[in-house]
Amino acid sequence: MKNTFGQSVSVTLFGESHGAAIGAVIDGLAPGIKVDEDFIAHQLTLRRPSGAISTARREADKYSILSGVWNGYTTGTPICITIPNADTRSNDYQRSAARPSHADLAAYCKYHGFEDYRGGGHFSGRITAALVAAAAIVIPALNAKGIYIGTHIKSLGGVADRELGELSEDIASLAKMEFPVLDASAEEKMKSVILAAADECDSVGGVLETAVIGVPSGVGEPWFDSVESLISHAVFSVPAVKGIEFGAGFGIADMRGSAANDAWRMKDGTPVTLTNNNGGINGGITNGMPIIFRSAVKPTPSIAREQLTVNAETMEDTTLSIHGRHDPCIVHRARVVVDSVTALVIADMLTQRFGTDYLSEGAK
Repeated sequence: MKNTFGQSVSVTLFGESHGAAIGAVIDGLAPGIKVDEDFIAHQLTLRRPSGAISTARREADKYSILSGVWNGYTTGTPICITIPNADTRSNDYQRSAARPSHADLAAYCKYHGFEDYRGGGHFSGRITAALVAAAAIVIPALNAKGIYIGTHIKSLGGVADRELGELSEDIASLAKMEFPVLDASAEEKMKSVILAAADECDSVGGVLETAVIGVPSGVGEPWFDSVESLISHAVFSVPAVKGIEFGAGFGIADMRGSAANDAWRMKDGTPVTLTNNNGGINGGITNGMPIIFRSAVKPTPSIAREQLTVNAETMEDTTLSIHGRHDPCIVHRARVVVDSVTALVIADMLTQRFGTDYLSEGAK
């Protein structure tokens, strides 16, 4: 029953969607990292729903830092952040009919019926707010080291955005956008697709593309703690993520080695690659080029259409029409969550490579 991720910098999640509060405990952060509470609040706004393209549930996310921060800086002891749940409608949920493609049935089997199933309980995307709040302490420290993370919606419901650039200003701007796309016309088309699905009591998914720039070469471990392994581990913890690929991804399988290989050249005294088909990673270790990966986000499983399912208690066939407030698409809201878990992974790897005080240097 483990809910902790990370080695040097670890994060533990707690709470349920309709419980009193959700939260996170961050352990292993160095003392002396400046904590920007306005930035934490801003990051939470990027995850919150807005308008007709999102759920009608509206949580204020008035977080509290209970420990580990004093006079605006981390103390080096565990940081506990809590976020209350206020806008809940538990009567919209029932245990008996397992919602298709949700964790309802799997959770019932694992926790023997003792789990809090309301709103998805501990499996709800609501819990990702705690991840965003935790990472918002780490992200400014990474920025102070020249490391930036940005994600855009590469495609949504069949509508594609333009290719992601690798310039720091592009990445930094994406990190601030509520609906992160590079093409304004694509944004309008994507929103129209979401609204059309909602009108038909259905939902859509999409693909997020993430770039991490500024990570020095030589970070990561071979084999089991490779950069790809750890990022994938964290990204798959984001609800609805069903796939991930790095660099050219599955497309590299159709290339010849002469095209897939990233040739090295010297530029201003630093080795760089002419292409980035390997996504900035060789042998599980960063090579100094941008880390590029894409994650597939499935359509929101909570839809109002009648669906076939089973009764979790009687194990009999039944049907279900899901009621309540749900997103017709969560891709745009998941973007900041992917940024956040990526930041936590990068922070963990950097402190293992360079020491626990690495992130505090230059962060004051």
